[in-house]
Amino acid sequence: MDTHGQAGGAGAAQTTHAVRLERLAEVAVKVGLGLRPGQELVITAPLETVPLVRAITEQAYRAGASLVTTFYSDDAATLARFAHAPEEAFDTAAGWLYSGMAEAYRNGAARLAVAGDDPSLLAAQDTARVSRANRARSQAYVPALELIANFSTNWTIVSAATTPWARTVFPDLPEDAAVARLWDAIFAASRVDGPDPIAAWETHNAALHARMGALNAHRFAALRFTGPGTDLTVGLADDHEWCGGASVSRSGITCNANIPTEEVFTTPHKDRVDGVVTSTKPLSYQGTLIDGIRVRFEGGRIVEAEARTGGAVLAKVLETDAGARQLGEVALVPASSAISASGLLFYNTLYDENAASHIALGQAYSKCFLDGGAAFSEADLVARGANRSLIHIDWMIGSAEIDVDGLTAEGRAIPVMRAGEWID
Repeated sequence: MDTHGQAGGAGAAQTTHAVRLERLAEVAVKVGLGLRPGQELVITAPLETVPLVRAITEQAYRAGASLVTTFYSDDAATLARFAHAPEEAFDTAAGWLYSGMAEAYRNGAARLAVAGDDPSLLAAQDTARVSRANRARSQAYVPALELIANFSTNWTIVSAATTPWARTVFPDLPEDAAVARLWDAIFAASRVDGPDPIAAWETHNAALHARMGALNAHRFAALRFTGPGTDLTVGLADDHEWCGGASVSRSGITCNANIPTEEVFTTPHKDRVDGVVTSTKPLSYQGTLIDGIRVRFEGGRIVEAEARTGGAVLAKVLETDAGARQLGEVALVPASSAISASGLLFYNTLYDENAASHIALGQAYSKCFLDGGAAFSEADLVARGANRSLIHIDWMIGSAEIDVDGLTAEGRAIPVMRAGEWID
C-alpha cells in the first residue's frame, strides 16, 4: 500500500483549499441532500470540523433552508467521561436528543453527518465500558436510526480532515502536511477537484444506476464470494432490489446518502448466509480499530468470530442484540474504484467501504426492496428476510483477490466479479 498516493492530482494544486471546501459544501447540500427550500437541516459533527460545517450551513441557507441546527461532539469531553464519570454513567445516553432528532426527521428535516473522528480515540479505554456506552447510545438512537435506515427523509454523510484522523492515515508526515494530504484525498474522492462537481456527480450516478439495473435484471437468489480466507454464500432477501448512487427518499427528495460512494448494495436474507469470510481492511468502530476479522456463518448467524486486534470489542458488538450476528447489507465495489486507486487506508468506514465490497452486521435498509419497500409493513419486511438490530456496521471483504458469482434460483453460477473487477 502506498500511503503517499497521488490523491488530489494536478487540478487540486491549481485550486485553493477554500474553493474546494466551498465546492464540497455545495456538493453536500445539492447532491448529498438535495435540500429543498423551506426544509430544516440537522447536522452532527466533530468540533474540529467547524470550517466545513460553516460552509455547509451557508450553502444550506442559500438553498432555502428554514433552519440549520448543529450538534458538535468533542474528543476531549468523550475521554473525560471515561476518565472521571461514575461507573453507572456508561449505561446512560441522551435519549432526549435522539428522540428530538427523530421528531425533526418525521417533520421533514434533512439529516447530515460530518465524519472525521479519531479512529483510535477509545483504544486505551476499558472494553466493557466502551461496549456499555455504545449499547446505551444504540438503544437511544433507535427512533432516529429507523427513520434514517428507512430513508424516511433525505440524508447524507460527508467527511472533513481532522488532525487525529490525518495522523492515523499519514503517520510519517508532520501534522500540517498530513492534514493537507487527507484533505486532498477527501476532495478527490468527493469529486470536487474538477470544474463542475455537480455534473461529475450526475455522470457518476448514471454509471452506478446502470450497474444497479443490470444486477436487478438478473434477480439473483444469492451471491458467492471466494478468495483467500473467504468462501461465503450470501442469500438475498425475497423481493430485494439493488440500490446505488442517488436515490429517492420516502419524502420524495433525491439524495446521495454517502459522499463519496462507489457501491451498489442490497438486502441479504438474514437466515440464508453460510460459510467463512475474512476482512480485507481494518474496521474503525467507535474509536477502536478491529483488524483481521474472520467469522463463520451458519443459517445466517455468526457462530464463530475472531480478530487479530480489537477482538474483545467485536465480541461485545456481536452481543448487542439478536440481529447483531446477522447481515443487514451486502455491497459490491470494484477493486479499481477511485478510493481504492488512491492507495490509502483511511481507517474510516465511509471511505474504506467504498474501496472494497463489504457486508454489514445488523439493521437492514428497508428501501432495498421492490418499490422501495413502500408497500411492505414491518412484518412483511422481516418475512422477506430483512434483519432488525440496534447496529449497522459495515466491514470490508472485497479485494483484487476476491471473485463474486451470482447464483440463480436454480443454483446456476453467473460471474459478477473476477479479481475484484466487474464482468461486463
